[in-house]
Amino acid sequence: MQGATGMAMYDPVYLERARALCTRYRVHLIADEIMTGFGRTGTLFACEQPGIAPDFLCLSKGITGGYLPLSVVLTSDVIYHAFYDDDVAKGFLHSHSYTGNALACRAALAVLDLFRDEPILAANRDRAARLDRLAMPLERHPKVRDFRHLGMIWAFEVETSRSDFAGWFVAEALQRELLLRPIGHTVYWMPPYCLDDAELELLADRTLSIVECA
Repeated sequence: MQGATGMAMYDPVYLERARALCTRYRVHLIADEIMTGFGRTGTLFACEQPGIAPDFLCLSKGITGGYLPLSVVLTSDVIYHAFYDDDVAKGFLHSHSYTGNALACRAALAVLDLFRDEPILAANRDRAARLDRLAMPLERHPKVRDFRHLGMIWAFEVETSRSDFAGWFVAEALQRELLLRPIGHTVYWMPPYCLDDAELELLADRTLSIVECA
């Protein structure tokens, strides 16, 4: 799943083959799961879908439920030990002033507790199926192209002659109590996991009303 380049979605086989090539040529594979991690693509991490293990795993945003800024980089034991040494001249000591911020870390622990104790992924599958059904009129709209869906991400292109489409769409959405930010002509949904049925219906119906005016 790509983000700001247009919300492009690709087959998990791509990652499987990328892992094989990186292993073959001894290149480290970095999985940037800042946007896709913590259930956004349907599994806890997107790299689970092809069943691969990256050399570096970048996490942020979802790790605190979006409440506080926190980022984490996980790596393999091999890489970790290559930079571990009691000698400060050899060890990797990089950090910054907010490393290990206690409040942000506590928020992250609360999120991890929720994923451990609550059926978050299963609930998201039900929620996604519900929004898929509600979005059918939008998917079939003559101005909509390439309607696509992965986990809790939806995206589509709007055919319009408006040169200011993105800014216009944002303003129209705000008037309808929606917070949507298109990338060019690409409109996307990344709804929070707490939306109920009425809110999902509101999202689908009001997005459709904007598209009809485009």
